[in-house]
Amino acid sequence: MTKAKRPKFELLEPATVTRIVDEAMDILKEVGVFVENQQALELLGGAGAQVDRSQNRAYIPGDLVEKCLKTAPSNIQIYDRNGLLALDLKDDLVHFDPGSSALRIFDPDLGKPREAVTADLVSLARLVEELPNFKAQSTALLSSDVPEKMADRYRLYIALLHSTKPVVTGTFAKEGFSIMRDMLASVRGGESQLREKPLAIFDCCPSPPLKWSDLTCQSLIDCARSGIPAELVSMPLTGATSPVTLAGAVVQHCAEDLSGIVIHQLAQAGAPIIYGGSPSCFDMRKGTSPMGALETMMIDAAYSQIGKHLNLPTHAYMALSDAKSLDAQAGLESGTGAILAALAGINVVSGPGMLDFESCQSLEKLVLDNEICGMAYRLVDGIALREEPLALHILKKIGRMDHFITDPHTLKWFKEEAYFPGPTIDRGTLGEWEQSGRLTSAQRAHQQVEKILAEAEPKPPRDDVAQELEKILLADAKAYGMEKLPEK
Repeated sequence: MTKAKRPKFELLEPATVTRIVDEAMDILKEVGVFVENQQALELLGGAGAQVDRSQNRAYIPGDLVEKCLKTAPSNIQIYDRNGLLALDLKDDLVHFDPGSSALRIFDPDLGKPREAVTADLVSLARLVEELPNFKAQSTALLSSDVPEKMADRYRLYIALLHSTKPVVTGTFAKEGFSIMRDMLASVRGGESQLREKPLAIFDCCPSPPLKWSDLTCQSLIDCARSGIPAELVSMPLTGATSPVTLAGAVVQHCAEDLSGIVIHQLAQAGAPIIYGGSPSCFDMRKGTSPMGALETMMIDAAYSQIGKHLNLPTHAYMALSDAKSLDAQAGLESGTGAILAALAGINVVSGPGMLDFESCQSLEKLVLDNEICGMAYRLVDGIALREEPLALHILKKIGRMDHFITDPHTLKWFKEEAYFPGPTIDRGTLGEWEQSGRLTSAQRAHQQVEKILAEAEPKPPRDDVAQELEKILLADAKAYGMEKLPEK
């Protein structure tokens, strides 16, 4: 069998890629970046950057950027709870995970979003565990039944209790990182084991334009020194917090990510870091940041090309929608994003399940997006040349038979050739659809959510690990007046 050609989507000419990187380096040297964290300023100043303490501004020379790029690894491997490789972040290998940090969950019974509670976080973690096309879990929801100040570690706690998949997460407070690291280490069996086999990715977000807050700098530094992979999430908004042109936004994105790489690698050379983001083509009519806009996806694909040029693993927020319910717009935007992300070879694609500009998660959309992601994986597998000849020996049978349904060639290859989605995707006849109740895709997805959650076996960690996780988090919760954690 001849290996299939992998289809590829690129927007930029090689000369343009080089031009963007060069200009981003000029920006870091001439315009500089605002850095609120004093430890980061000390690292930069000690490495040769010009630091203006009165303005908290660092001017980073190109040779320092290039030095840090050389130490950043080109391949990052993330492992599941059982120590098995789950994410191999290299080349054009694509991995989907749910979008993170939604403020609300869509309630199909109410027909609108509502605040999430612990039971919703548990349902989401258990559902994603069972959906095979999501290679990682994420801390996708914020729970309203715990104090806001501990929401970051609580959502990680729930994910670790109810899923074996690795977690894409992040911290909202400087003091939260050590607690989250301790939870991850307890699952893995120790800090050295966690460093050897990372279980999580931490998002670290600069503020556009060209700013690093005290929190996000500290997260970069803490991740680097703990060996936990950091994921840069630069968020330029065209015409609002970045130049209005798509090319200008890509340049700014590059400068912000490069500055993060420098801080991160100065904290610990060789530590794993991912070139990512969540930009948007700002809608001047509505004052919104549409993630489903085609231009947003073009920025994502373009900066991914930059990241690959720099020999770094890549990330983007795609396969999500700005729609407010599970409607045709949700399918259009999510499907387009997933396909373009896969064709661009983005290594970590966050976003499935999300509605309303990254603010709402939907269990039903996760089920539908799982099928979209499966189709995207199938697309990039390409058209394989299974046999030699390709078809002549089969078509020579014409005359003896007028179909190939029972032919050994069909039985051998049909499962390899096609992606067969689950019952959420309707491929039946009109009569079958009518007999099954004339259900919409959203209604079928809701049925699947209920079926999966009812039938799937829980997959908790070992009792001693679960007890250690509860001990760590309960000690944190008591600082905020909680004597016990919500029922799980």
